[in-house]
Amino acid sequence: MTNHSARTPDEHLAAVRELLGELLLERPVEHVDPAAALGRRLAADVTAVEDSPRFDNSQMDGYALAAAHLAGGTFAVDATVAAGADPRDVLPTGAVGDAVVPVMTGARLPARTAAVVPVEKCEPAHFGAAQVTVPATPDAQFVRLRGTDIRTGDLLVPAGETVNPRTVGVAAAQGLTTVPVTRTARVLICTGGDEVTAGQDAPAQLPGAATIRDANGPMLRALCHVHHIDVAGTVQTTDNPNAFRAALSAAITKAEPDAVVTSGGISHGAFEVVRQTLEHTPGAWFGHVAQQPGGPQGLARFEGVPVICLPGNPVSTAVSFRLFVAPALGEAPCAVTARITAAEDGLADKDRYLRGRMQVCEGELTVSPVGGAGSHLLAQSVTADALIRIPAGATVAAGALVEIHPLDR
Repeated sequence: MTNHSARTPDEHLAAVRELLGELLLERPVEHVDPAAALGRRLAADVTAVEDSPRFDNSQMDGYALAAAHLAGGTFAVDATVAAGADPRDVLPTGAVGDAVVPVMTGARLPARTAAVVPVEKCEPAHFGAAQVTVPATPDAQFVRLRGTDIRTGDLLVPAGETVNPRTVGVAAAQGLTTVPVTRTARVLICTGGDEVTAGQDAPAQLPGAATIRDANGPMLRALCHVHHIDVAGTVQTTDNPNAFRAALSAAITKAEPDAVVTSGGISHGAFEVVRQTLEHTPGAWFGHVAQQPGGPQGLARFEGVPVICLPGNPVSTAVSFRLFVAPALGEAPCAVTARITAAEDGLADKDRYLRGRMQVCEGELTVSPVGGAGSHLLAQSVTADALIRIPAGATVAAGALVEIHPLDR
């Protein structure tokens, strides 16, 4: 079905999610290496399996003091407890006695440690002396107590949090070899047209006098990678609907994707093969979203598989993927607000999505438009790290707050 009434971008994202339906609800949970899950959201809470720190340890290179040493004075020096050493293997009783105990940063503290005094605060200010003079020292100084970071059974990282390098570190510290994440969606990417040089090696091929290299195919594969969507396969379109239908059917049978993402072929020209093939399937929608770039959009099912149809101009493809595919099928940062550095006029009946560059200036996030507005100006969008939304009918002054969608780079 071709629909001539324009949707808002928010309405279209909701329609994409409705099309995906059960796919968004029923993707199974898998347990993967934390480093391999970087950038993905946790599907369930992760709880601590042990205390952190695992034992009382020293925050400084210095001397472990018993309560009797806190007032200061000159004391004999016991054997050194290095990081990784068990005080019970080093000291006769495994505890601080009459003598102070040299301890290194991170070392497990002997029993009865009341505080740690840094070696540079003592006389002499270095290790190796038989006795040492220590100053008066506050109780519990530079003592990292067991479980002060987290206790066994406590919530370590909640469901829905994105796995980041610190998540990986804390999982390693806990001895966790896997974390629960939702299985990544698998998509079939469909690009082309008779004007596009065919094949995955297209960038290496010289285009003909009236043909172009396929930029959208490699770009979509890269976008899937950064947004944690698996590419199950690719298919090249032609301008022949019957040939396209057969190629798409064969590719779906081979790749078994969760969804298909197409680029191009959905407008109102004579050779819009994607629209011509899919617009009469049950529940299909082809029409316009009130935005620039990326107005033409389509949704359909083909052989039971959801198909998200994006416009074919490269910038339109990239913008549409970020707004409609990444947040629905993959991982995408939430929209935030920033102060725009230049005045911009909106269009009367549609939202503009300008490419922009973010910067923190005097503690506040700002964004500056970069490149031209044309949907074919891909090279001018390379330095962008955000999409700037200028609402329909709005006039935005320099310094005004605007909604931005961060781009993964």
